Amino acid sequence: MRSPVARIELRTVDLRAINSMTKYPSIPTYHTLDPRDGGLREECVEFTGPVILTEKVDGTNARVVVLPDGSYLIGSREELLYARGDLIGNPALGIVDALREVAEALRVTAADDRVTVFYLEVYGGKVTGASRNYTGSRRVGHRLFDVAVLDGPGSLLDWPAERISAWRDAGGQRFLPEEDLLDRAREFGLATVPRLDTVAADELPREVDKTHAFLTGRLPRTLVALDGPAGASEGMVLRSADRTVIAKARFQDYARTLRRRGGRG
Repeated sequence: MRSPVARIELRTVDLRAINSMTKYPSIPTYHTLDPRDGGLREECVEFTGPVILTEKVDGTNARVVVLPDGSYLIGSREELLYARGDLIGNPALGIVDALREVAEALRVTAADDRVTVFYLEVYGGKVTGASRNYTGSRRVGHRLFDVAVLDGPGSLLDWPAERISAWRDAGGQRFLPEEDLLDRAREFGLATVPRLDTVAADELPREVDKTHAFLTGRLPRTLVALDGPAGASEGMVLRSADRTVIAKARFQDYARTLRRRGGRG
């Protein structure tokens, strides 16, 4: 019988299963989106204790997946684009070019029967229509925003795709809490998405209009411009220190909602 480590070697692993189990889960909006018109309702995500506020960078979600045998995969949010040793990688959005050297450095995190996934936002260049807010010369940057550790993942490789998706959506991935995440970033010299503040949960605004003002007051422009004048930020991510509760607040959602209500957006 093969050991769990052998089953997760890049040469033999089921890449479809690895892709599914390492995808980044969807993050809810801080205020609930109305499915009828995309506007925001007044109901919001409940936090307790300290809440960490970080900038939400408008780029593309990317990941570096480090396998137990020291090999790695680079992927976008939806698909795997490159495996260590490939002669040709999928050039989608410049992700592989931006992260190949990072992935080589992260190989040292390989450990028996464990998969570690580093999630980074790749931005600038021609990544999104908002790239002009970060660069005037098409520079490309990246920022670490989460790290997941999947212990004993061998058993998941035998699951059907639907079961893996359900496991992921139910919070099956173990994400590093704030301090461990920052320690890992410092260890590898990786810039993280900017930390804006840490506030008590009861200091968070609960109304849509007040949340819009909260965003505007704390993040009038991006903090991660690569060159030239800083443009608008996409918004903010709110998370508990242990990363068990997380939500996003995007400027465009609040501006659109307030315009529809006849307010100022």
